[in-house]
Amino acid sequence: MPVSKRWGARPCAPAGGKLHKIRKTTASETTVTYTPAELMTVNAARLLRDGDVVFVGVGLPNLACNLARRTHAPRLTMIYEAGVIGAQPARLPLSIGDPTLVSGAAAICSMYEIFAFYLQRGLIDVGFLGGAQIDRFGNVNATVIGAYAHPKVRLPGSGGSAEIAAWANRTYFITPHQKRRFPEKCDFVTGAGFLDGRAARIASGVRGGGPQAVVTDLGLLEPDEAGELILTALHPGRSVEDAVANTGWPLKVAPNVRTTAPPTEAELRLLREELDPRGIYLKGAA
Repeated sequence: MPVSKRWGARPCAPAGGKLHKIRKTTASETTVTYTPAELMTVNAARLLRDGDVVFVGVGLPNLACNLARRTHAPRLTMIYEAGVIGAQPARLPLSIGDPTLVSGAAAICSMYEIFAFYLQRGLIDVGFLGGAQIDRFGNVNATVIGAYAHPKVRLPGSGGSAEIAAWANRTYFITPHQKRRFPEKCDFVTGAGFLDGRAARIASGVRGGGPQAVVTDLGLLEPDEAGELILTALHPGRSVEDAVANTGWPLKVAPNVRTTAPPTEAELRLLREELDPRGIYLKGAA
């Protein structure tokens, strides 16, 4: 049964901000709309490969991973920090400890076992995270805005993101593309990216592969050979100028910037009618 029926909720209007139109590739020539949050989520989900073992973060990463499992990656193994391995939730979990994660899961274990026996042994293909700030070298801040001793804003903190960023073989991020979210240097480093370059990460002894992609509502940032995030893809209707203007450092642009594919009707239906009918995640990303 679709989640919208189970919760007693009607499929809601698209959540997450301004609507954009895309044209169907059919003879009917009708249009479908999507929001920046939906665009981010769909493109984040497409990064995941069938068979990946993913340490799932809260917020939009959670939505993206569940969308991937429902579409092109049915053999995706989702791991949640509370100690759930191979989660197959009947509805979208609202937190890493949501009871719906337990039913149908491959295994349940302690948080210690998740981090020590899975993450630190190198068994996690992907760590999927968000963050308040992501800097030039993919370091992430989820702790404070401003000075640590006298912060302007106190954020929720690391949770498991410090360990995930350090040990996952690939780390992906998803966040809106705003200058305040992309400073040249984070106010505080909660999770290590490439520190101040690939050589610095290697020298630190951190074994994970580091950040491989940042999905925003403008496009995609990926690290170059030095570990610096550069613009490699734009979403439909977005421009290089948009991305540069909303980045806090002189953003480099790849020689051949590609254009991402817009969300399909099937992907949007899953997001709106089954995964997030109340817009709990998508509205929060607006």
